[in-house]
Amino acid sequence: MALGDSTTVGVGDPMNGSSTTDLSGAGARPGEGWRGWASLLADALASSHRVTFSNFATSGATAPMVATEQLPETGSGPIDIASLIVGVNDTLRSTFDAGRIRDCLQLCAEELTARGALLLTVRFHDHGQVFGLPSWLRRPLWQRIEQVNLAYDDLHARYGGIRLDMADYPEVYRRDFWSIDRLHPGERGHRRLARSFADELARRGLRIAVPPELDCASKPPSKWADTVWLVREGVPWLGRRAGDLTPWAARMAVSQLRPATNAEVQRVEA
Repeated sequence: MALGDSTTVGVGDPMNGSSTTDLSGAGARPGEGWRGWASLLADALASSHRVTFSNFATSGATAPMVATEQLPETGSGPIDIASLIVGVNDTLRSTFDAGRIRDCLQLCAEELTARGALLLTVRFHDHGQVFGLPSWLRRPLWQRIEQVNLAYDDLHARYGGIRLDMADYPEVYRRDFWSIDRLHPGERGHRRLARSFADELARRGLRIAVPPELDCASKPPSKWADTVWLVREGVPWLGRRAGDLTPWAARMAVSQLRPATNAEVQRVEA
């Protein structure tokens, strides 16, 4: 069973293996144009076991959406394996609330593990480095990502399961890991996620006769495709996000540059 956002939907990994620059339309729900790591992992598990796979992820999902919309869809029956990967969309919104994200993840993890699920989660890498963001915007974004990571640290400490730390994989910072938008994994990225979870499951004694393949059918985006997408989709997307992110990032940058007050120093020392 899979819960999460567009990465778990499979956006960036077309079902037919062809290249695409349209990452917004098809695939709002799993199976509608996209394959993805969760489906690849389910297929690998099916090489040795009878598998029922349900993917409740939705494009654009935030942690509260997973807790209030996706979790109720999962029913009440037993679960063997459940993935819970969400949080990047939360970091890109002015409504970002680390406490609420933590509470939503805890709620999901508590219910899923109570039904017998082994949790699959991640620890996020520095998305700003992948995007090539300027340092004044990258640092505040990384601070938000780290707050989400801390929530996953708490989750893993309490409920266990398998957690992949994406920063441990050097290929995460390679261009061919990502789709055209550098936000969603490309076919190579999805295959690596599926293979890494499969390897960890195998280490726990779960037999997988045919692990997910790492060879790709599609080619990574060319520099020309990168440029075309940036003009047609990337700049408009940044424009839409600017109202949310730029004022906040600017405030964060200024706060990091100004000297700390005596009261702030005392709180740190305490």
